[in-house]
Amino acid sequence: MQTHLQVAKQKQAVWNPLSIISNLIKHKELIKQLTKREVVARYKGSYLGIAWSFLTPLLMLVIYTFVFSVIFKAKWGVGSDSKTEFALVLFCGLITYNLFSEVVSRAPSLILANVNYVKKVVFPLEILPVVALGSALVNLAISLVILIVGLAILLQTFHWTIVLLPLVLLPLVLFTTGFAWFLASLGVYIRDIGQVIGVAIQILMFMSPIFYPISSIPKEFQEFFYWNPISFVVEDMRRILVWGQFPDWNWLLFGTLLGGLFTVLGYVWFQRTRGGFADVL
Repeated sequence: MQTHLQVAKQKQAVWNPLSIISNLIKHKELIKQLTKREVVARYKGSYLGIAWSFLTPLLMLVIYTFVFSVIFKAKWGVGSDSKTEFALVLFCGLITYNLFSEVVSRAPSLILANVNYVKKVVFPLEILPVVALGSALVNLAISLVILIVGLAILLQTFHWTIVLLPLVLLPLVLFTTGFAWFLASLGVYIRDIGQVIGVAIQILMFMSPIFYPISSIPKEFQEFFYWNPISFVVEDMRRILVWGQFPDWNWLLFGTLLGGLFTVLGYVWFQRTRGGFADVL
C-alpha cells in the first residue's frame, strides 16, 4: 500500500521532464514493437503492401501539383516559374503538416480503440500517443526520401543544411506529442472531440503556409499566421531542404522551449486524468 509520501513523490515526478524521458526510455522496446506492428498492419492484406507508403505521397504530390500549378497557375514568388520547384516546395510543406495532422486526428480515439489496455493495470497507456507519433515519423521519413531524391534528380540540388533536420523538426514533434496526450485523454470523456478535431485540422491546413508563402498574404493578416507554430516549422523545412538556408534560430530556440512546456503539460494532464478511464469505458 502506498504511503502519502510516495504518492506525493509520484505527483512531483509527473512534472519532471527528465522523469517523462526516463519513463519513455523504460518502455522503448514496447514502443518500438507497437510502432512496427502499426506500420505493418496499416497495409496488411493489400496487394502492394508497404509500397503504398511510397505511392500515397507520390500521388498526393502529383494531384496537388496539377491543381495548383496547372489549373490555378500558382507561383511561389521566389524568382522561379518552375513547376517542378513549385511541386517540391509544396510537397515539403505538405509532408511536414501531415506529421502533425496524422497524429492529432488519431489521438482522440487512441484510448477508445484500446479498451483492453485500460483494464490492464501494468500497461503504460501514455505510450499510445507516442506509438502513433512513431508511426507518423516513419511515414515522414519515407516522404522525405522521395523529396530528397526529387530535389537531387529534378533540381540537381542537395544542401548540407539537411543535417539540421532533427533540430527543425524538434518543436513540431514536441507540440504534437503534448497535443496528442491532451486529446487522447479528452477523447475518452468527450466523444465529440474527434469530430471537432477533424474539422479543425482541415482549417489549420489552409491557415498554414503550405500552398502559398506567407509573403503573399496581405500584411495585416500575416501576424495571424505567425501565431501558428506549424508555419515556422514549414518555412524552416523549406529553408534547409529546398533552398539550403539556415532556419530561423530565434524561433527554433523559442519553439523548442514552448514545445517542451506543451509536452510536459500534456503528459501531466494525461496522467492526472487516466484514473477515470476505466470508469467511463
